[in-house]
Amino acid sequence: MSKIWKKPIIIPDGVEVTIEKNLIKVKWPKWELSYNFLDCVNLKKEEKELIVEVLDDEKRNIWGLTRTLISNMVEWVTNWYEKKLLVTWVWYLAKLEWNKLVLSLGLSHKVNFEVPKDIEVAVDQDPKWNSIITMKSIDKQNLWEVAANIRFLRPPEPYKGKWIRYFDEVIKLKAGKSAKK
Repeated sequence: MSKIWKKPIIIPDGVEVTIEKNLIKVKWPKWELSYNFLDCVNLKKEEKELIVEVLDDEKRNIWGLTRTLISNMVEWVTNWYEKKLLVTWVWYLAKLEWNKLVLSLGLSHKVNFEVPKDIEVAVDQDPKWNSIITMKSIDKQNLWEVAANIRFLRPPEPYKGKWIRYFDEVIKLKAGKSAKK
């Protein structure tokens, strides 16, 4: 069994951590994240460390979860996370207009995808005229959720590997009809 919950969380320079009752706020000069933790968990702040303790011994699973979520918040505030999507096919295009991602995906209409304010989006084209959607955010969970929602509009198909996929995703292609010959 993992004993990650015993390790203290080290707070880097420039990061402010405030604890109010059951709310913890992690603040960087530009960004702020907050998390409501349960009553059975106690947080202690000592100089450059946060120590997570559990009041009820039966709630050890919440202890590890809370410690990991707070540790991730401290890391997320200082680092940017990036996710890239590749839109492949001849007529499929992606454009950025204000805070909307306009996707032309072979449907009868263009898809307007509203991008949340905490995510920065850029659209580029590679030499093969495929669109590359690059998204950056400090909130990893929200970033991956938005990327999954965009990919869900046209997931990659297994015969040619076209449509929307993650940049580093490997698709195992099926043989198709010509495999019988």
